[in-house]
This record gives sequence, C-alpha cells and structure tokens, in this order.
Amino acid sequence: MWGLAPFYWMVVTAFRDYRYTFDTTPWPTHITFDNFRSALTPRAGNDFMGAIINSLIIGAATTAIALLLGIFTAYALARLDFRGKYVVTGVILGAAMFPTVSLVTPLFQLFTDINWIGTYQALVIPNISFVLPLTVYTLTSFFGDLPWELEEAARVDGATRAQAFRIIMLPLAAPALFTTAILAFIFTWNEFLLASLLSNRSTEPVTVAIARFAGDNPFAQPYSAIMAAGTLVTIPLVIMVLIFQRRIVSGLTAGGVKS
Repeated sequence: MWGLAPFYWMVVTAFRDYRYTFDTTPWPTHITFDNFRSALTPRAGNDFMGAIINSLIIGAATTAIALLLGIFTAYALARLDFRGKYVVTGVILGAAMFPTVSLVTPLFQLFTDINWIGTYQALVIPNISFVLPLTVYTLTSFFGDLPWELEEAARVDGATRAQAFRIIMLPLAAPALFTTAILAFIFTWNEFLLASLLSNRSTEPVTVAIARFAGDNPFAQPYSAIMAAGTLVTIPLVIMVLIFQRRIVSGLTAGGVKS
C-alpha cells in the first residue's frame, strides 16, 4: 500500500488548481482539468502527444525485436548442448549487469559519427541491449521447465525441430512471452538517461518531454502540469497490466512447481 502513496499524490496534485499545488490536504481539493489541458496543449514548446507516440514506437519496436531474438536464444540455451554454451550465458549476464551510465559517452560519440543522433534507431538499439538479457533469462527458465516429451513426440511423428518448436513449444510459452513482453515494454517506456542525450524534439519519448516541461509562467516550475502528464503516462501501463494480469501471473509462476 505504501508503494501506491506517490502515485496517489501525483493524481491528487494533477487534479488540483496550480495555485494550491503545495496544499497538504491528503484528499482532492480545488479540482480542475486545467493541468491536463496545459499538458496536452502544445504551447510553450510542449509536444506531449507526439512524445507519447514516440514512446509507443520505441517501446513496441524494442519489445518486438528483443522477443524475436530472445525466443531463439532462450530455446537454444535451454534445449541444445553446444560448445561455449556457458560462455554465452555469462556474456548475457555480464550485459545485464553493465551500468548504463558508462555507455552514455561511447554511444553518443558513435551515433554522432554515423549521424544517428535524434533518430529512432539510436533509441531502439541501446534499449534492446538492456532488455534482451531480461528476455533471455526469463524465457530460458521457462523453456527449461517445459517437458521434453512433448517435443520428442512431435519429432517421432515426423516434425522437424523447427516445426516442433513452432507448433508445440511456442504456444506453450505464450504466458511467459506475454510476461516478458510487458516487462520489456515497461522498462523501455521508463528509460530516461540515454533518451535524454540521444533524442531530439521530434523523437523524444515522454520521460524526456516531461523533464523539460514548460508552463505559462517562465519563472515558475509547472509542477501541476508535470503531475498531470505523469498521470497520463501511467495510464497505458495500468491498462496493460489490468488487461493481461492473469497472463502475467501465470507467466511468472509457470514452472515454479514441478510434478
């Protein structure tokens, strides 16, 4: 419950008149929709709707590519025995532990040299490198817990390994795929550090747009409008979790109990 307190206060402030931003009343007072109008109106250089579209594009592209690569990598690590298997696993683990801040300067220099600063690929590719380890480890654990007998039965019936994977294993992995996709999308949606340096006004996601929000008064920070924008940003994530909550739970708990 305590974890919901900041979100609750953000919503309360978003609906509160900006003149009462610092009112400490714990329930909604002086309710107004002006903060949302200010956040959605592209005055003072704010293009919040464009930033939402950018975040959707970046998040969807990152999630799709990470899942496509992660499925085959996880299947290979879980089902196949090959030389260097544990080396590959260690490299993926190392990539997951690598601090993001240490990559800011080399990525900025690289993308400047190839004229990628301010492009979608400059935002998608680094996010894939951070999301892919999560995808691989989640799916590897799930594929490892699936019974071998189902795949072997399909092979005995004449199916190739690719056909057995597509027809038998992939449908069984649907809960884990949904869980991994949602987690990858949320991670990408919330990313700020790299996006703040590698994007421009036309490609910036919502995290960067909110950080540089400007209000009608150039001498005052528009806290209420920022809270309204933050409330709007959380709506897609909340809706997504509510719609797919059963699949999320089943995906996270799948394989937790073995017969």
